[in-house]
Amino acid sequence: MKTIGILGGMSWESSAQYYALINREVRARKGGIVSAPLVMHSFDFDHIAALQRAGEWEQLGDILGQAAAGLEKAGADCILIATNTMHLVAPQVETRISCPLLHIADPLAEAFKAAGHDTVGLLATRFTMEQPFYAERLAQHGLKVVVPDESHRAEIHRVIFDELCAGEVRAKSREFYCDVIDDLQSRGAQGVALACTEIMLLIEQCHSPLPLFDTTALHCKAAVDFSMS
Repeated sequence: MKTIGILGGMSWESSAQYYALINREVRARKGGIVSAPLVMHSFDFDHIAALQRAGEWEQLGDILGQAAAGLEKAGADCILIATNTMHLVAPQVETRISCPLLHIADPLAEAFKAAGHDTVGLLATRFTMEQPFYAERLAQHGLKVVVPDESHRAEIHRVIFDELCAGEVRAKSREFYCDVIDDLQSRGAQGVALACTEIMLLIEQCHSPLPLFDTTALHCKAAVDFSMS
């Protein structure tokens, strides 16, 4: 198997899911006690989040790019950015490595189209919902994107950073997210992308009238596909 390099710690809650999901997928395919060859750089998310709030995306791209180069030097055959938001700097990261960066939005788009849908409801951080990088990537696959309204975006973002990144899962927040999903459905969304790697901790398919597409799980499966190719 090829070695998977992971830029993690953003937050470690979701990075732990990456580690588990990749290894479970490998074990399911190969059996026994087989596990995945992995190398990870785990960031201090408090520092990364402060730079996000300050809009220091060029600096963040440099920080992640250096770490990705370190993972490649350590033997990684591909790189995963284990967070949707930080794909905003994916182009900068790619300039620092020679191995492929597996973009999180690509397996999402493939799964969405395979299900026969073309209009994505997007649940994510404010950065991912409001900056064009994510919707533009999906548009390259022929998909349209519906985002929550401004008041919903603020609360979605707060729940991610104040609760989910701290490992807190609250029923009231789940109810709010379900209301947002209902609104996205009324505005034409045919399915919902859980486009923040922590949202999988809060929302499961049983909570939604629309099909959910968990970007974390899809990204992990794509990584295993690459590793075993």
